[in-house]
Amino acid sequence: MASPQFKQLRQSYGFDEVAIVPGDITINPDQIDIDLKVENLTFSIPIIAAAMDGVTDVNLAVLMSRLGGLAVLHLEGVQTRYDNPGEVLAEIARASQSEVTALMQKIYSQPIKENLIGERVQEIKRAGGICAVSVAPANTKRFASIAAEAQADIVFVQSTVTTARHVSKSYRGLIFSELQQSVAIPIVVGNCVSYSACLEIMQTGISGVLVGVGPGAACTTREVLGVGVPQITATIDCAAARDQYQKESGRYVPIITDGGFRKGGDICKAFAAGADAVMVGSIFAQAKEAPGLGHHWGMSHPHPALPRGTRIKVGTSGTLEQILLGPSSVTDGSHNLVGALRTAMGVCGASSIAEMHQAEMVIAPSIKTEGKSWQLSSTPEGCSDAP
Repeated sequence: MASPQFKQLRQSYGFDEVAIVPGDITINPDQIDIDLKVENLTFSIPIIAAAMDGVTDVNLAVLMSRLGGLAVLHLEGVQTRYDNPGEVLAEIARASQSEVTALMQKIYSQPIKENLIGERVQEIKRAGGICAVSVAPANTKRFASIAAEAQADIVFVQSTVTTARHVSKSYRGLIFSELQQSVAIPIVVGNCVSYSACLEIMQTGISGVLVGVGPGAACTTREVLGVGVPQITATIDCAAARDQYQKESGRYVPIITDGGFRKGGDICKAFAAGADAVMVGSIFAQAKEAPGLGHHWGMSHPHPALPRGTRIKVGTSGTLEQILLGPSSVTDGSHNLVGALRTAMGVCGASSIAEMHQAEMVIAPSIKTEGKSWQLSSTPEGCSDAP
């Protein structure tokens, strides 16, 4: 008689283990609708620049907005701790690998200047940009109100793992339904990776959910804590929660797959898995306009007691416009992300993001290596200063 199982594990999949199956019809890429809607806001590009100090500052947020996408400013980073963030970012970029974590812990130990929150928001708004900001749950009530008063357009509430129910003896947790009453702008919450957590978060009435725990290039959460779900499976599960919530409520709440993207193909797979948008970090950190000067690090890297990230050198591969819209000067799929998405949707016969959700996918662990012996044995083409 077989012994009973304590736990039964299911298979989960990341970007490298699946592929998209072409459709039975094809569509001209320029006839495809890729708009992202978050409440009353519409973006012509469903790609969001991550709320990381090496990725988004005021200038990149404005430029991203002009190009049709969205960039999220980290309200608990260098931009709100220092009047001269550019000098601090340059210091981080110059530091050796052995000293950078201690340096960043020191830099991020400086208090947040609340006046800088409003100032940064207003700088983006004065330049005509859509302003999105990111806060951690512990500071959300205070900082989100300041940002909203300064005319921010969207608030992202982000932590390593976010749930609708938080248990604590020391303080009353953040209640999203109450937050919405005090902050009259769209609220996007993250991060989660499971059907049940995503459904419960949506049931609080929020405007969007970030999907992904630990896949980012600069994140070490999976190594430090051992938690996370590969992004394709996490996206599929959260998309199922989104669809179930729409059946229950009549509201459609977009899900945003956050982290783990290296190339345009990964982004296309996320949409086929059910994403309404993607949040990208390391690819945008390679833009000439990125504030990290060719370096990238996660929001949890400077934690004073348990850092969960590392600074990585990503180099500079092109302008933000090249990375988003082309023309591409590399062949590895890291430029013209929008062109890649439109082309993939075209070959799948998907005229909208909603139709792309219906594209067939297959488990394909050899999708990147089959027939590629010459590519695998040669030096990758790309920017000369990439790691």
